[in-house]
Amino acid sequence: MIDAIILRFDAPLISFGGVVIDNNGVTRTFPARSMLAGMLGNALGYDHRDAAAVQALQTRIVYAVRCDRPGELLQDFQTVDLSQPFLWQGWTTRGRVQERAGEGGNEIRSLMRATQRGEPLPRTEKTTHIRYRDYLADAVYTVALELKPPDADPDAARLEAALRAPARPLFIGRKPCLPAEPILLGRYPADDLRTALVRAPLSPRASDSRRLRAWLPADGPHVRGALPVTDDRDWTNQIHVGRRFIREDFIDV
Repeated sequence: MIDAIILRFDAPLISFGGVVIDNNGVTRTFPARSMLAGMLGNALGYDHRDAAAVQALQTRIVYAVRCDRPGELLQDFQTVDLSQPFLWQGWTTRGRVQERAGEGGNEIRSLMRATQRGEPLPRTEKTTHIRYRDYLADAVYTVALELKPPDADPDAARLEAALRAPARPLFIGRKPCLPAEPILLGRYPADDLRTALVRAPLSPRASDSRRLRAWLPADGPHVRGALPVTDDRDWTNQIHVGRRFIREDFIDV
């Protein structure tokens, strides 16, 4: 028996993340393990200084996914001139102003100093951002996950409590992807993750089909239908790493 935590991802926009190439941010067809680790870590109150804790949590997550409603792929074209003074500082978390980091942030800080000296503001390539971001619109997914080993910290009970009362607001992939309903459906004993998915409540907005697409863990490449995925994250260096296997299947509900 396993202690399965059941999640429901239902939102106007969902992004499951993927490898960003140049200015193109894609979305996977099912949630990445790194995305789940980030979301659960956010619920527990972890931040980027807790990279080791998020890394340890990520390695313990084993999960299966059911697509209740596939939704439609939507691409958002985004452009912003970050040299505008009102964009130099972002929204706050716990009362602290979030400033922009990286090379663009250095450029913006130079502009701030120029403003303080009364100099004109040049518009540079580094402060004008143009990018594309993919989303799944009007989609619904159900996730069953367990933690291995189950008795390490945090355990399933602590994770369930954090999802009921998260330390910070949760989002499904990117910050604009706010859930339309509480993410946590519950915590139930089950024989395995597939059984947990079969028994998990069907979304009222599910597609008419009762044969739903699913992604299940695979022990390795020898499993029939196994597909390699690189969806873990090195949380210290903020890059995608690793290789694991999943298998695509269908679940009758």
